[in-house]
Amino acid sequence: MRYVGILTSGGDCPGLNAAIRGVCRAGEEAFGLRFIGFCDGFRGLVQDRTLVLGSRELSGILADGGTILGTSRDKPHRMLIDGKVRDMTDAAAAAYRRHHLEALVCIGGGGTQKNALRLKKAGLNVVTLPKTIDNDIVLTDVSFGFDTALGIVAEAVDRLHSTAMSHRRIIVVEVMGHRAGWLALGGGIAGGADVILIPEIPYDPDAVARAISRRNRAGKTFSIVVIAEGAMSQNEARKVSHLAAAKEKAKTKSKKREASEKLDRFHQQHVSHTVRLTRRLEKLTGLESRLTILGHLQRGGTPSAFDRVLATRLGTACAEFLHCRQYGVMIAARGNASQAVALEQVAGKKNVVPLNHSWVRAARQVGTCLGD
Repeated sequence: MRYVGILTSGGDCPGLNAAIRGVCRAGEEAFGLRFIGFCDGFRGLVQDRTLVLGSRELSGILADGGTILGTSRDKPHRMLIDGKVRDMTDAAAAAYRRHHLEALVCIGGGGTQKNALRLKKAGLNVVTLPKTIDNDIVLTDVSFGFDTALGIVAEAVDRLHSTAMSHRRIIVVEVMGHRAGWLALGGGIAGGADVILIPEIPYDPDAVARAISRRNRAGKTFSIVVIAEGAMSQNEARKVSHLAAAKEKAKTKSKKREASEKLDRFHQQHVSHTVRLTRRLEKLTGLESRLTILGHLQRGGTPSAFDRVLATRLGTACAEFLHCRQYGVMIAARGNASQAVALEQVAGKKNVVPLNHSWVRAARQVGTCLGD
């Protein structure tokens, strides 16, 4: 028997169960592989908590949200054990060998790709699949989970239009996306948002207020503002750039730590930036303003048909690469095909929105304010 481990790591998202099913069913039926699931991400691997993934466990999970294996954000090299942060890479490798695994499949986002690369360097055969609602993983056309979340954002904006129109309000909608604005941009375009603010384009609150006031003078008495959680004003972006440069230039460990702490404090304070923006827009425009934070609603629920197909396609391709013993790669979507990309090319990189992207051009051409 050839045994393969599989785990899901990071935040949950629609399509995880479809991917698990695709890998395991294709691996077993086409290539004679057997699969052992590790519960709750890398923590389950370290603690050797397993679930045998047979036909009974895989039955009926295609359309289910979440993950039957559970997930966590634990990192093998920095895991909290008994109140102390410890490097548990050796424990993860020991569990891998205890089950006589040929390989380990890690399904997750950017953090998972980095953790998988560390395990590869520790001697494990690793293959990954790209999932994230942020669509920020490089060298794949799209990540599963994104399409479902995009539909949820668009539907939310559709629903908020009636309230904004009825009460003649500004409604600010905060969506996920720390460093990449794909979800805010795509959801805002699909929902007909009047203003879209993304991390890639630092915004001027006064410019946003002017755009809303122009709408108001033209007889459009409401406005929808879609903003990514990682979007920043131009002043905030300059401050972050200054703090990051100070961290880079620091010559001693104490100075580097001090700069890093300042940067961390800024990001902690930035969490409530959409509340501050909503209040400021109300003051600048004189229009009643309200904030809606979609939060985890974007990550839950039944995956779209597109995400089910994508996750199944990447999962079955993963089984083929496992059969051929091609390891140390992420299985990427490329057109209608799948391609193995070395983890070194993926880990630690972000797929952000290019400023000349067709979505950006389309938003500007229909009159959407992007805050600049």
